[in-house]
Amino acid sequence: MATQNGGPNPNAAPSLNVLAQYTKDFSFENPNAPRSLAAPPSQPDVNIQIHVNAKPGGNGEFEVELKIDGGANVNGETLFAFELVYAGIFRILNVPEQSLQPVVLIECPRILFPFARQIIADAVRNGGFPPLMIDPVDFAALYQQRLQAEGQQRFQAGQA
Repeated sequence: MATQNGGPNPNAAPSLNVLAQYTKDFSFENPNAPRSLAAPPSQPDVNIQIHVNAKPGGNGEFEVELKIDGGANVNGETLFAFELVYAGIFRILNVPEQSLQPVVLIECPRILFPFARQIIADAVRNGGFPPLMIDPVDFAALYQQRLQAEGQQRFQAGQA
């Protein structure tokens, strides 16, 4: 990190570096195999939930976790279910304080997502189903939803 008089150099360019990426936790279940591998009588209901968490480390480093839970059901019967926590260590330097949280919770998961998507697609295919190709995610919208939910929680806590 560039310093000037002992502090961050305001003229240094912002940087975001991926130091590591890894599968932190993963499970795939095919509880009704081999019966579930037959052609389903109707289109499966696919449910996917995505969460982003971040923990600061030292020296501008953050561990960012992308948690994706999901599965498919037909007529109330589970075809498959999965849970993936895919994480990365990012070093973020020379980013203004007011921009740091959006960078960590929008840009970092945006970098991790294609890798997590591929892990899920491969696992579903290896489970005997067509690969599940999750649509691209708008992490900026997820971030806005998170801010609104946190604002609601603060408001409700203030009334209690």
